[in-house]
Amino acid sequence: MTTGVAIIGSGNIGTDLMIKVIRLSETLHVAAMIGIDADSDGLARARRLGIATSHEGVEGLVRLPEFADVELVFDATSAGAHPHNDAVVRSHGKIMVDLTPAAIGPYVIPPVNLDAHLDSDNVNMVTCGGQATVPMIAAVSRVAPVAYGEIVASIASRSAGPGTRANIDEFTETTAKAIEAVGGAERGKAIIVLNPAEPPLVMRDTVVCLVDGTVDEAAIRDSVQAMADDVRGYVGGYLLKQEVQFDAVDEAYVPALDRPFRGTKVSIFLEVTGSGHYLPEYAGNLDIMTSAALRTAEQLVARRRSAQRTGTPA
Repeated sequence: MTTGVAIIGSGNIGTDLMIKVIRLSETLHVAAMIGIDADSDGLARARRLGIATSHEGVEGLVRLPEFADVELVFDATSAGAHPHNDAVVRSHGKIMVDLTPAAIGPYVIPPVNLDAHLDSDNVNMVTCGGQATVPMIAAVSRVAPVAYGEIVASIASRSAGPGTRANIDEFTETTAKAIEAVGGAERGKAIIVLNPAEPPLVMRDTVVCLVDGTVDEAAIRDSVQAMADDVRGYVGGYLLKQEVQFDAVDEAYVPALDRPFRGTKVSIFLEVTGSGHYLPEYAGNLDIMTSAALRTAEQLVARRRSAQRTGTPA
């Protein structure tokens, strides 16, 4: 028997997530799709699939009879809308998986720290840039102390909808905090680039880590490759574009650290191609978010099921 979930947000991210749950999940089913635009493609698709819908936001969700069978809710709206959605959903005892940069709950990057937050009732999926790059910073930091981590996420302009554009400030702030809190860097910085190239290019990410002193290059390469394999387990289009690069830095002043730095610059180059479930393959930035959210939801529900069987608190 599968567990019912609801999706708030009938835009690109919410619709892609709906399709992924239907096609890929053996443990979840979409009980409801919620939006605020009655004519949205996401709601229309949901209706054709026999899924309960409402265009009256989270209030419409709780009025649906199907809400009683929902155990987990995905929020694919915006950072500004999430606090209200979260308050309503959790007041009914449901788990919340937040795909906005609101970050009310702990940051979760599945291969890095999901196991530590399986008992949380609200988890935050950071950002698309965070899901792509924080695993790489964590891979470096688990074998060498990262003094500074910087990422540049370049995405196709066509794959950045109104919600993404409205949340760019939150994107950079949330991703930078996750570089530190989850990636393990002493300081972090995030930059997003909306690439207007035609035809659209797939998501490309550059990750730079500054490590004090000399490093064990083989250990870092092995750690990065192992982490990339873990991510590729749920994001098939996740690719290391070339070998990890190492450059000695004799001495440079790093404003973010407010001190001179001497050590090694580690550079990692990534490409993320989407699966094409609903969105074009170039929209890898959206695909990695929905893929990470699905992986997280399945594990959260599995944890709650296990707790129910054993009688231990979830």
